[in-house]
Amino acid sequence: MRRPLLIALALVIAGAGAASAEHRVYYRYVVLGYVTDAKGRPLVRQPVELTRDNTGFSHLDETNGRGFYLVVARLDDHNVGERLTLKIGRVVTSITARFDPRNHVDERGTRVDVVAGRPVERAAWFPSTLRAFLGTE
Repeated sequence: MRRPLLIALALVIAGAGAASAEHRVYYRYVVLGYVTDAKGRPLVRQPVELTRDNTGFSHLDETNGRGFYLVVARLDDHNVGERLTLKIGRVVTSITARFDPRNHVDERGTRVDVVAGRPVERAAWFPSTLRAFLGTE
């Protein structure tokens, strides 16, 4: 009777460790941005799909009332340089996951806007956009 209880406890502890690891900065890569038409108006409820080219695994979202989206992919240190495919509505573009694998403090990610049907990567704008979204700016 005692052995099954110990095994169950070990599985719970192991599972908790894996789940908490996903919330650490070095286990995620964030892609975010805005989708607008030619006049700068937000495009609402546009489907967003970020696919890891190596695995085919997709992460889904849709734009909100401001045309904003945010997708979190599970990438860790050894995934630096991995190719990702971002599809927003009918627009498809390729992204390379760029980050310093030694940096376990700063958020990892990029900003990709779609302006009048054209994707525009603005990686330098990623930190400030994420801080604004989180309300920490």
